[in-house]
Amino acid sequence: MLSFLTTGFLLLPATDTTAQLCTGSLGDPVVKLDFGSGSTTHGAALGSAITSYTYTSADFPSDGYYTIESTTNTPNTWWTTTDHTGGGYMMVVNASFSITDYFYKNTVSGLCPETTYEFAAWIMNLLRNSDTSPPDITFTIETTGGTILNTYTTGSIPLQSAPVWKQYGFYFTTPAGISTVVIRMRNNKAGAAPGNDIALDDITFRPCGPAISVALSGGDTSIEICQGLTTAPQMLGNLSGGYSSPSYQWQVSKDNGVTWSDIAGATAANYTLDLTLSNGTYLFRLTAANGGNISSAKCRIVSSHITVKVNAQPVAGSNNPLCQGSTLELYASGSSSYTYAWTGPNGFSSSAQNPVINNITAANNGMYYLTVSGYCSGHDSVFVSAHDLPDVDAGADVSICEGATVALNGTASGSMFYWSPGSSLSDSLSLTPTANPVTTTDYVFTASNEVCDAHDTVVVFVWQKPEVDAGPDKYIIKGTSTILDATSVGGDLLYAWTPGYNITASDVLNPEVSPETDTRYTIVATSSHGCGTASDTVLVKVYEKLSVPNIFSPNGDGINDTWRILQLSNYPDAGITVFNRYGQEVYKGTGYAVEWDGRHKGQLVPVGTYYYVIDLKINKSFEYKGWLEIVY
Repeated sequence: MLSFLTTGFLLLPATDTTAQLCTGSLGDPVVKLDFGSGSTTHGAALGSAITSYTYTSADFPSDGYYTIESTTNTPNTWWTTTDHTGGGYMMVVNASFSITDYFYKNTVSGLCPETTYEFAAWIMNLLRNSDTSPPDITFTIETTGGTILNTYTTGSIPLQSAPVWKQYGFYFTTPAGISTVVIRMRNNKAGAAPGNDIALDDITFRPCGPAISVALSGGDTSIEICQGLTTAPQMLGNLSGGYSSPSYQWQVSKDNGVTWSDIAGATAANYTLDLTLSNGTYLFRLTAANGGNISSAKCRIVSSHITVKVNAQPVAGSNNPLCQGSTLELYASGSSSYTYAWTGPNGFSSSAQNPVINNITAANNGMYYLTVSGYCSGHDSVFVSAHDLPDVDAGADVSICEGATVALNGTASGSMFYWSPGSSLSDSLSLTPTANPVTTTDYVFTASNEVCDAHDTVVVFVWQKPEVDAGPDKYIIKGTSTILDATSVGGDLLYAWTPGYNITASDVLNPEVSPETDTRYTIVATSSHGCGTASDTVLVKVYEKLSVPNIFSPNGDGINDTWRILQLSNYPDAGITVFNRYGQEVYKGTGYAVEWDGRHKGQLVPVGTYYYVIDLKINKSFEYKGWLEIVY
């Protein structure tokens, strides 16, 4: 026969319509059953071992059906709500017409034998307007063999004026040798329209025991102390009976109660604070269990916590060692609410917690004293020494031609020195390395006395060797001009064109030329930095200008009988085309060995105006267009 503890902190009648949540002290949840979470609206089915109802992915299950979802979406009938914590799924149940089945059953393992637990679950009546059959649920805890350990009935869960999650729970005690139990939930009322529609979430099992409390020896539950105390504060635990052989374990949290750790050796009801704690905020609590059950976190009840804030003793510090010309940064540990007083060399004083001194010199060297007034008052000091900068000289800037080398000349004091970038140097750790840069480069020379670094820079200007391209050949009609399209590479170049006639300027890169005959122009580019010369040649070809008559009379009188175009014989590849006013071609030829006599297909064309296109086959600039009049 199962017997129950009756030591004031719990009462376990067989059925009750009032939730019997723990009135003593609870432990941390040792079991928490929710319905998961996910990115979709609906979760997975539970399976027939957990519920006798049928799964549906509909937002509004029919009688005898359930769904797993993150939010209800039936505003006219049910409350629109999320799960109990607002971050996952809940089980939504529409009761069946049978009251003999269960809508939820689960097996819970890993409990402690002979331990009292609080079982609790969060329930919501989903109906919002009318409820002809309000939810009424019986919870049963039983062994895997079917022995009932305790049962609890909610009674009718009434309608509310807003969606309300309510926690229902009761106690049970595991028998000796029993660590696995079965939780079963059954409707006591049949489904109706509307009626008996609920949401279920967050089922928990927590150890329940007698009331356990903690306080400091003076009765407070929080304290602020300074490091360096000689008398440690005492924490006192009190357990209001209930365990025949109570055991204890103190715990500490360094993250505001998110995680807790057992304190080694702290297994008495009282605890003396460890005075070696670093500054920060700590939470302490006492856990208790009956006898050897204290070894399992699943058997323990826990107290509320005591807050201990540990403040560091005033400490003065700085960013010493420093170099002259840099910024001295002094700093003091402690709260911003404290009062700070600094004094130091060269008449220095400051009330700032972390003062700074810019551009320090040797006059700022010495001891700086700090006085702190506040919860943790005290004195401290820090020595500051500003070191001299080493002497450093990278030498004068220098110019070289592309492909040449040059020796750098650095001078420095101190124990170490180096050049950067070192990839184009013969030895970056030498005072006089050979530099072979591809392009103009800034070389930084650094000297160090192991505390301070000093820097100087030398620029090696790299001048490219000249490159010049006179550009493409040019074609002009005699009497016209063209601009030469020369290009060059290299800095500070001097230009010279030959021959120097029929040219606007012979010392520029792109002059205008107007030769009378075919002419080759040569450009010479000379580096003004002594890095050599380059040259190239371009041909300017000069063509005769055509004189195209716009009238002839092919009437056989021997006078102006053909279309005579002087100079066209110089262009044997020229194309000549003549069109009538309708765009029809009446003459086409290549070259002009035989002058046009006005005939098309052996017949003289009619009197009138015609149009011609003469393409000299050089480029588009050498195309002639116009009109031609034929008379008889």
